Amino acid sequence: MSKNNRNDTYKPSWVPEQDDDAFACRVMKGVKGGHDGTMGTQDVKLAHTRSLPQRRILRVPDYIEGVAAGDRVILSRAITLVESNAPRHFKAAQQVIQGLLPRTGKALRIGITGVPGAGKSTFIEAFGTMLAEEGYKVAVLAVDPTSSVTKGSILGDKTRMEGLTKHPNAFVRPSPAGGTLGGVARKSRETMLLCEAAGYDVILVETVGVGQSETTVRSMVDFFMLVVLTGAGDELQGIKKGIMELADAIVVNKADGDNLPRAKVARGDYDRMIDYIRPATEHWRTKAMLCSAIKKTGLKELWETMREFEQITKEKGVFQQRRQEQTLSWVRSMIDEHLHTIFFQNPVVKARIPEVQEAVLGGKISPSQAVTELVDVFDQSALR
Repeated sequence: MSKNNRNDTYKPSWVPEQDDDAFACRVMKGVKGGHDGTMGTQDVKLAHTRSLPQRRILRVPDYIEGVAAGDRVILSRAITLVESNAPRHFKAAQQVIQGLLPRTGKALRIGITGVPGAGKSTFIEAFGTMLAEEGYKVAVLAVDPTSSVTKGSILGDKTRMEGLTKHPNAFVRPSPAGGTLGGVARKSRETMLLCEAAGYDVILVETVGVGQSETTVRSMVDFFMLVVLTGAGDELQGIKKGIMELADAIVVNKADGDNLPRAKVARGDYDRMIDYIRPATEHWRTKAMLCSAIKKTGLKELWETMREFEQITKEKGVFQQRRQEQTLSWVRSMIDEHLHTIFFQNPVVKARIPEVQEAVLGGKISPSQAVTELVDVFDQSALR
């Protein structure tokens, strides 16, 4: 094609200075009909519309029956119902949980935390697969960080646990942290109950990371483990100590290859540190262990330790006592959240907040005085 006959409208955004026939890149017009085995735009739209299945609307009895039967699709939809922030879904979600409550409480709940890069997801993939192949039903609640800017989450843990996700005895559910403390919201407890009602024997809860918020996870699981690395550095000792006081087991991961000698040294260091820390669970001494999620070593020993923990704490009555304390703590936290919502949704308080905020920012009143004024306004409106 000669240069004069070209249609410049369909040139790329960049062309070389010598725009001769040697430069063969051109943008082609779209084709309305089908070609080369592909359908045209109109055909694709019609075919897509016809192929969409009609999603069945589930009612409360459908959710209860499906979850109790172990239907993973209905379990996923029930979890979505529980996680919904829509007021119209709250009542139905609570009815579903109430109907399934007699089937809950039989699973071993395990919390897993550790510094970023410690290999938590890889560990859960290997550990969960091992349990699933031994016949246990394993549910993984992987909490993903939520962006403080976009309020979105990647929810990529299910992709990272590809093998475990495909196993018929496993159920992996990534959930957004939603900016809540430790990335484990109140709804995570209800999600755990749904998984137990569906017949899962082991519940693995992976947290976002390390920090003071790990107490949130500790308050909802039976066995709490900390995954650590070798050579983390002295600057993390303060953080480690705080979390070590919550841990029932400290697992030195990536104990393989050239890193194995260093991992053994690290385990010895943690063993000595444990002697100076109050046990996280009464009648149980925290253990430091080695494992390699890649080589699949140390996983069986860790599972045996967890079963030993379960046996000892049940015999001593600690297991049941902890479950009861966690339930009461859950009730108190829900009351706090409910009162918080009532307070800030009160129309009189909402109308007064801008004025009080402006006074605080302007230095006219102290934050304490602002709180007192808003609470007084709330109390007066409640008495009307």
